[in-house]
Amino acid sequence: MFPIRDHNPSGRTPYVVYGLMAANILIFFSYAGILNDKYALYGLFGEWAMVPARISNGMNYHTLFSSMFLHAGWMHLIGNMLFLWIFGDNLEDEMGHVKFLAFYLACGLGAGLAHVLAAPYSAVLTVGASGAIAGVMGGYLLLFPRARVDVLLIIIIFFRIFAIPAWIVLAVWFAFQFFGGLGADPEAGGVAYWAHAGGFVIGLVLAMPLWLRLGGPRFWQRTHGKPPHPESHYRLSESSIPKIRRK
Repeated sequence: MFPIRDHNPSGRTPYVVYGLMAANILIFFSYAGILNDKYALYGLFGEWAMVPARISNGMNYHTLFSSMFLHAGWMHLIGNMLFLWIFGDNLEDEMGHVKFLAFYLACGLGAGLAHVLAAPYSAVLTVGASGAIAGVMGGYLLLFPRARVDVLLIIIIFFRIFAIPAWIVLAVWFAFQFFGGLGADPEAGGVAYWAHAGGFVIGLVLAMPLWLRLGGPRFWQRTHGKPPHPESHYRLSESSIPKIRRK
């Protein structure tokens, strides 16, 4: 189950979301040519990626910020930018441009620290915007739990797109991160589950004052748990969804 879009385009242009996407993409393209050169890539990441053991020893604090704009590969980048595009615009619309940028960066820094707390002596290089974007998802869950999100469900050889409430998508995603973190070795490489889970919780907490200022539960009643502007309606007929068979 993979989210591909929501039904609520923002009421105003999400300049910060576009700017963050552009920054991540341009930075990635600046070193994409060395992705297959392990030594050159490690040289770059050794300076700008976050290493929990260094942070624990009071070194390289700048990497808590710089690591948010680095990605280890094409799919890593595309997945993160898709999630930022789906969930970021409505949050920026509600918070305002400057506050949303501060929120995003705070979530990213907090997610990095959560990862350090989970593996304080790890020497594994850590990169990606996932922690900051997880915070955006946490804020989205609090403000717009009933917004409709289209997800792609893949079952072996068939796939289908259907709309479900955002709270289901985000709750399932968080559960995967939480239980993934419980089952993973935080000292090893792979997915930084606790950065994701930590960023999500931080985003939810940081969005709480805005939610309360908007009225708390009354805001949900007024907006029906959705962004306060018209939905876009996507129509997909069975004939428009191609069937795929693998051999």
